[in-house]
Amino acid sequence: MMKDNPWILASNSPRRKELMALFGQPFRVHPADVDEDLRPAENPAEYVCRLAREKASRVAALWPDGGLILAADTTVALDGKIFAKPVDRCDAKKMLLALRGRTHQVYTAVTLHLPDMNLPVEVLCMTDVPMRAYNEDEIDAYVDSGDPLDKAGAYAIQNDEFHPVEQFRGCFASVMGMPLCHIAYAMAQSGIRPSTAIDTACQQHLGYDCLIHERVLQGENLG
Repeated sequence: MMKDNPWILASNSPRRKELMALFGQPFRVHPADVDEDLRPAENPAEYVCRLAREKASRVAALWPDGGLILAADTTVALDGKIFAKPVDRCDAKKMLLALRGRTHQVYTAVTLHLPDMNLPVEVLCMTDVPMRAYNEDEIDAYVDSGDPLDKAGAYAIQNDEFHPVEQFRGCFASVMGMPLCHIAYAMAQSGIRPSTAIDTACQQHLGYDCLIHERVLQGENLG
């Protein structure tokens, strides 16, 4: 069965590879090169959904008889303005200053594709992320570390040293780039059953006591 073939992750993100492994399913990595420029009047949700869809479609064309294809895209938005990956250190600092002490939104879209599916399955998770009031010395040290430069919004929620987020109550994995429980629910609706209890695996791996996982696995689209 197609579902029994190795899965394909259409991303080279270390964070997504780390989280994908929690499903306990063999998978290969095949990044998809798509145009990530924002289109006129495109909002954050539309933007990430389009990119996830295009990535899945691109990889599906290359692996027509492969297993499950999982493609994702994540962006950060503040007051509706998209914060993509910073172009340089100065841009990273500007983003972190803008986000400091405010709650922004992280949008992660995932497209699941199987050759025997009538249509790809799409998942969208929007998460409110409250940033702490870190100071400029902390920003400078974090930017100097190089960690922000390949991340939307110029930060990693899981960075323990900088610790940018406080009083977070949402889907930690989604902010990292892959909302695992949302994906597991979508898989279940398509007849795909992961070999692990993904909510337990996620919380143990991230050391995070998730307050919403049970409701998400029952079909509520919470962030």
